[in-house]
Amino acid sequence: MTLQQALAALALCIPLAVEARQEFVLTLKDHLFNPAQLAVPAGQKIKIRLINLDAAPEEFESFPLNREKVVLGNSEAILYLGPLAAGEYPFFGDYHPDSAKGVLIVIPEAQWQQVQHVN
Repeated sequence: MTLQQALAALALCIPLAVEARQEFVLTLKDHLFNPAQLAVPAGQKIKIRLINLDAAPEEFESFPLNREKVVLGNSEAILYLGPLAAGEYPFFGDYHPDSAKGVLIVIPEAQWQQVQHVN
């Protein structure tokens, strides 16, 4: 096999397009997550852009999602999740757990498609 043939064979193994993750935005202001209930599709990889509008830092924490991420004040962070099974995944701000609370609601794919057509 020549080098050119080997490279051509390798190219067949590399995906031509990388599947883009759906992006969702979660903001934090006055130690409150907005939206407090964030709906996302099941069975897909997603990206959550966490925007902290407060001057103080906060730590996104979720035991069911096995995620924690510190986001500095007046800055943003990215969380990559999934694919997730349908259900509810609570999260909170570790520095303000009494006020910074929310839930990620993962909707089954068929229902998600219906929601998308309504919007």
